[in-house]
Amino acid sequence: MALKSTIIKAQLSLSDMDRHVYQDFNLTLAQHPSETEQRLMIRLLAYALNSCDGLEFTKGLSADDEPELWHVNYSKEIELWIELGLPDEKRLKKACNKAKKVVLYTYGENNQAIWWQKHQPKLYDFKNLSIFSLDYAATQALADLADRNIKLTITVQDGDVWVSSNTANIEIKPQQLM
Repeated sequence: MALKSTIIKAQLSLSDMDRHVYQDFNLTLAQHPSETEQRLMIRLLAYALNSCDGLEFTKGLSADDEPELWHVNYSKEIELWIELGLPDEKRLKKACNKAKKVVLYTYGENNQAIWWQKHQPKLYDFKNLSIFSLDYAATQALADLADRNIKLTITVQDGDVWVSSNTANIEIKPQQLM
């Protein structure tokens, strides 16, 4: 018997002073049985950092040919493709060929630097790719906020991100690698 996804309800109150976006979101996410709380919360963070009309969660881990989030315009062109983790160069090349803009959020303990060192020379060829590294301790603290009903306040200013809940306040400083 296959395991089913867990339905997550998230309320986000976003104040992004860098992009002048001030909005409340009521989101429903499906957490794949193999998806960690850390990855789930990074998906929510990526949504907040890139929020725009038309941005949506995809099938994620259930589909190899889709990103975690994307924005597809009315002409079926992919405006924005958002990846998480440490994908191989082929996946990023495919994303860059399909989308106008690609954003990657890397995360993990002790392996981001190794991944970056290995892939960095080849990735500079992709002019529409931006890469941000997320600190492991910060994303682990974010994972501790995971629940079936999540209520978060996210504030962005000068590239720094503060995520607040009833129980914790977390500062995340995404480091732009590219």
